[in-house]
Amino acid sequence: MKARETIVENYIAGYNEMNVQKMVKDLDVSVIFKNVSNERVDLELHGLENFRQQAERALVLFAERKQTINAVRHQNGAVELDIDYYARIARPLQSSAKGPELHFTGTAVFTFNKDNKITSITDTR
Repeated sequence: MKARETIVENYIAGYNEMNVQKMVKDLDVSVIFKNVSNERVDLELHGLENFRQQAERALVLFAERKQTINAVRHQNGAVELDIDYYARIARPLQSSAKGPELHFTGTAVFTFNKDNKITSITDTR
């Protein structure tokens, strides 16, 4: 259980550092990512390369971003997190003002295979 928690913490650290290589280090080649908002899946990705490409595209959207882990639960081999999310949108090129900020809370559930590779991530808010 602790090994999986450490893997998830590394993923979150990579996210916060905007380091895609660190984020994908422990993902399975067939990883499935889902983002659920208001009980609706608004993004679903299949496969490591699709995940990596989306993560790289997202980097330019944010001036900064941070996920803070508030609680960790272990259920049936999965790691479930309660997360506070903060991001500041990258500012428009014609403006010297800072971009708008986003704040929300949610959960993230990580599932694993027998080799402790992340097989799915479901973010819900």
